[in-house]
Amino acid sequence: MKRRSVLTLISQASLATLALAGCGFKLRGSQNFAFSSIAVMPHPGGAVAIELRRSFGGAVRVLAPDEPLDNAQMVIDILQEQREKTVVGVNSSGQVREFQLRIRVRFRVRTPQGKELVPDTEILQQRDISFNESAVLAKEAEEALLYRDMQTDIVQQLMRRLAAVGHAASS
Repeated sequence: MKRRSVLTLISQASLATLALAGCGFKLRGSQNFAFSSIAVMPHPGGAVAIELRRSFGGAVRVLAPDEPLDNAQMVIDILQEQREKTVVGVNSSGQVREFQLRIRVRFRVRTPQGKELVPDTEILQQRDISFNESAVLAKEAEEALLYRDMQTDIVQQLMRRLAAVGHAASS
């Protein structure tokens, strides 16, 4: 009896795997870039620019600040990086109960010669956070964590867009 239930589980797992494979599902792997060097401007820039530089790892060489832009195959300009915190909820006595946190990043991608590959584009991430005046320190830590999470999401979006731009520019 036990052997039959194990075989049933194995066959169900196999069917689920085939169903996922048949629908085109694929885990997101590492990015493949069509370029081997990039300049991230301005240098050092804000937190998003710094994390973006680190995210390339060994896949793409990021130009050092003293290198000429002509050494890069592609240039990404981080035009604006803005963090916002707005009140979205108050209680009956006017005390803040909820904030909305936002990170807004404007960027463009170009060649070192100035040919625009991606025009001025904005990425916006936002999260809601409740507020409790009796737990201010914990809420500050939570806010910092949410900003960091949004920043990482934006960098991942930038990486995917750069991979797509590189492949489109090379074909």
